[in-house]
Amino acid sequence: MKDNKLLELSMDFSVDIINLVKHLKANHETIIANQIGRSGTSIGANIHEAQYAQGTKDFISKLEIALKEASETGYWLELLHRTNYIDEQLYKSLSAKCTSMRVMLIASCRTAKENAK
Repeated sequence: MKDNKLLELSMDFSVDIINLVKHLKANHETIIANQIGRSGTSIGANIHEAQYAQGTKDFISKLEIALKEASETGYWLELLHRTNYIDEQLYKSLSAKCTSMRVMLIASCRTAKENAK
């Protein structure tokens, strides 16, 4: 797994999500803010937790949870964009980061599963 790059990207993304949540709450949008806040920061938390997994199955499980959270976050980002809570530029930037993490997580899960055989 590309540990440092994925860990760094997930931390940067979490910071971006927290800033987005602050913006959304300042504009009185709390429902989606709470949802994207949980899913968006959970990605990095699970990636970080995977670094201290109790074994290969636990490692893969944490990465798969991070992948699911990234997928959910992508949904919330699109919804925020379609409802004009975020503009095109912010949407594209955050969506690209989210997609990059999903690609890396898929590759990492695949590699870990192949190595476990």
